[in-house]
Amino acid sequence: MNLCSGAGQPIELDPAWGLVRARTQLGDFELTVCTDGTYKLDGGAMFGVVPKPLWEKRAAADDQNRILLGLNTVVVRTGKQTVLIETGIGNKQPAKMREIHCNQELLPQSLAAAGIRPEEVDVVINTHLHFDHCGWNTTLHADGSVTPTFPNARYFAHRGEVEHGRLQLDRDRVSYLAPNYEPLIESGQMTLLDTDGIKADPAICPGISVELFPGHTAQLMAVHIESNSASGAVEHACYVSDLIPTGAHLDPTWVMGYDLDPVECIAQRKRFYQRAIPENWLVLFTHDHERPMARIGVNEKGRPVVL
Repeated sequence: MNLCSGAGQPIELDPAWGLVRARTQLGDFELTVCTDGTYKLDGGAMFGVVPKPLWEKRAAADDQNRILLGLNTVVVRTGKQTVLIETGIGNKQPAKMREIHCNQELLPQSLAAAGIRPEEVDVVINTHLHFDHCGWNTTLHADGSVTPTFPNARYFAHRGEVEHGRLQLDRDRVSYLAPNYEPLIESGQMTLLDTDGIKADPAICPGISVELFPGHTAQLMAVHIESNSASGAVEHACYVSDLIPTGAHLDPTWVMGYDLDPVECIAQRKRFYQRAIPENWLVLFTHDHERPMARIGVNEKGRPVVL
């Protein structure tokens, strides 16, 4: 089915559970949402202090209080480069964790369904280095070896994310799996960014930049995508990552229990909306399986909503 993107370009959505979740044109760029499948997390953890009677109206929970989430990889074809934003959970999770999360390891099949070969990927961007965002950076083989999934790509992550992951703190060490990024750092294939403050970093490639929106982690990066339309106007999309993980999390105060600094998350969401709403950005959600992209407005109560 087709849903209007709000700027005259259709967003094409595959039927539920399709390997290619959505496609749209952003100026001269083609955006395709591929998927590593779905996984399940505790609904209470995903909505923090929000009472269950409120959040379950937006996200149905199973008998173990888990909600279904997507693992969205956005592929940007600029005409000159193929850029991947995020790489899902991957195939390195131990059996116990796969049983808990019920994930499917589908990204290679999804990319193939979208006509994208791993060898043609030029750039891979990790907004942060939690296991569900960088898992297919590398591939685990039967002999125990780990190799880059995208052999010709330059990988980008934030230096502070690597430094934090290496600390292996009790609070979040389960989220950082070294084989997802350390081999790439050692080989020089991964570039570590030193972006600080809120200034966008133009170092990636033309039309693609990153900007810090801290809170979920101290160095969480959103990815900005800009391309000129036929009329010459600049069209803007933003992969906002875990600052706003799904369309059910638009309320500024509906932050996650996983966020390291929830108060900062609230402030950063408000800062994001100050630009995204009046400028009509296309927002790309990292964990919304059914609605991976949307434009955002405000309702009669002044609250942000999906248009």
